[in-house]
Amino acid sequence: MPQQKIYLVGAGIEGWEGFGSRALEVINAAELLIGHQRLLDIFPDFKGEKQTFGDFSIMLDLLKGIKKPVVVLSSGDPNFFGIARFLLRNLPKDRIEIFPNVTSVQYAFARIKEPWDDSIFVSVHGRGLKGAIDRIIAADKAAVLTDDVNSPSAIARELILRGAEGYLVYLCEDLGLPSEKFTRTDVKGLVDLKAAPLNILILIKAWEPTLENYPLMGIEDDQFSTAKKLITKQEVRAVTLAKLQLQNDLVLWDIGAGSGSVSIEAGNLMPNGKIFALEKNPQYMTFLRENMKKFAARNVMIIEAYAPEGLDDLPDPDRVFIGGSGGMLEDIIEAVDRRLKPEGFIVLNAVTLDTLTKAVEFLEDHGYTVEVACVNIAKTRGLTEYKMFESHNPVYIITARKGLE
Repeated sequence: MPQQKIYLVGAGIEGWEGFGSRALEVINAAELLIGHQRLLDIFPDFKGEKQTFGDFSIMLDLLKGIKKPVVVLSSGDPNFFGIARFLLRNLPKDRIEIFPNVTSVQYAFARIKEPWDDSIFVSVHGRGLKGAIDRIIAADKAAVLTDDVNSPSAIARELILRGAEGYLVYLCEDLGLPSEKFTRTDVKGLVDLKAAPLNILILIKAWEPTLENYPLMGIEDDQFSTAKKLITKQEVRAVTLAKLQLQNDLVLWDIGAGSGSVSIEAGNLMPNGKIFALEKNPQYMTFLRENMKKFAARNVMIIEAYAPEGLDDLPDPDRVFIGGSGGMLEDIIEAVDRRLKPEGFIVLNAVTLDTLTKAVEFLEDHGYTVEVACVNIAKTRGLTEYKMFESHNPVYIITARKGLE
């Protein structure tokens, strides 16, 4: 005998007006209506039994064995951060029929007159902020469903901490209610706004360098704010990034970040990754912050510390780039070795034979297989009507993998 169908019906912003004729048919034929109280209140004349959402496991037990027609009410599209995911995971799909409606997110985008097909959608209901912020900073446009703890102002503070302030912000409150309100601001302005419990946050990237002016990789050296020698040069940077073998969602430590050129281009190549740029020198910090803002390095977090200090609170790295050690190379390698993930590896740039020798010996003593590439760059320079090559000092790019034969 076929089991009783379960109808999932989405309520739109306008209540009664948002239901299609077929959805109203199944509601009128139902003997049990389940939903949040505000949704049940849309049907004051419903003749059957009403039941508010409670413990999901109790509701699931009820639905598994139910013999009478039942409708579960949801907001908007039950498939969009709604009850459908839970029921589809725990009940046979052929028992469930879904009637979607206009979501609050659709409605919000319509009211602010912005397309939404290029947005990402994030829910922080009962979740931590970290993963949500990672997704937001990698996106051009984001719609965020918040809660009391992970509020719009909490999200704004986290974005500021991550240096991701370049968003136009719409706070959309009490959608469809008489108290409906839309506030346009920026990330800093959002910090002091107290939002209604029912809200949607929409963030639209307002500034970022264009690819025409700033490529993902190979940014000209003179585009970075830097002291005379405080930069990994363009050609060396390209080889360094190749040796790092970056993937989209890795964790990279950039130790001795200097001007931040490696972190910035690494961030472009792994938009869903997490890059931690460690630097402490006050002069370098000024350049580093300027460059992070100029190149909208939204997934790079600056850690103001001399390594190996400042590493304890960071997530374990997949890749580590050591561009500068401040005379603490052995201590840094010791600290990295304790935290590096099993499949991870270290890339280190050396400009002196002393650093090269010390690094290779120390890494090999710690069980790493080491490969060194010597990069010799010579670039043309004008000399009256002739061109000549001018050599740069060689750079030794050391790649160290643990446990490889």
